[in-house]
Amino acid sequence: MNQSTAHKLGTRIRKLREEVGLTQQDLADKLKLSRPVIIAIESDKRALTIPEAQIIADFFRLSLTQFLDPSLEIEVHLLQEPTTKTKKQKNIERINVPQQKIGKFKEALLYILEKVGAKPNVDETVLYKLLYFIDFDFYELYEEQFIGATYIKNTYGPTPIEFRKIVDQMIDNGEVEQVKSQYFKKPQRKYLPRRSADLSELNARELHVIDTVLDRLSHMSATAISDYSHKDVPWLITADKAPIEYESVFYRTPGFSVRDYQNDEDTDLL
Repeated sequence: MNQSTAHKLGTRIRKLREEVGLTQQDLADKLKLSRPVIIAIESDKRALTIPEAQIIADFFRLSLTQFLDPSLEIEVHLLQEPTTKTKKQKNIERINVPQQKIGKFKEALLYILEKVGAKPNVDETVLYKLLYFIDFDFYELYEEQFIGATYIKNTYGPTPIEFRKIVDQMIDNGEVEQVKSQYFKKPQRKYLPRRSADLSELNARELHVIDTVLDRLSHMSATAISDYSHKDVPWLITADKAPIEYESVFYRTPGFSVRDYQNDEDTDLL
């Protein structure tokens, strides 16, 4: 791989990794390299071999050609934004987020932050897991999506890949404030609401599921809730770094399942 291509790939790898919330250690584990080597690759101090480039391309679900093409940007695309593609953008790979889903995401997040955002343990990692359990509990109960985010299986539990894009927009709009703090001497990224949630956008069933999940899990630290999420069947049966399928929620074990299937069966017999 020539030096100019390698130079462009370091920044590209870092951007792809951060876009979906992956850590440098995730890449190091996948490549069977040390984290310092990944740091060197991302800072363009070490070139990739073709086999390494193929592994990283597979890691981000790209073809090798797409990965090596510096003009291709991978991004979450919010559908209320202009969709006209410029010549430079013609190869953009987008995850499309409908306007309705964006609205649900924003109001649900603001409601969560109003209720538990000030708790010292509730950082970005905890928010990821709270959103996951809210989405998957709602789907198990009602067989329809609530927020409907796309969660991938990461080392530290389910990660909603739309989160950063939507929250960045909310920060720009003055709806949310990002703050950095420490919890038991560990750095954390927290979010605080700058406006109240519009409760007209959330129905009674949705609010009930949010409240139930917050009552059950919002006291947990990032480590505790991540470990807890690792025991949920949807996470367990999903391949590393793959999207977690909502349908897998119906295979949950006792302790995670939130639906009374026995009463469902009794009702069907009536």
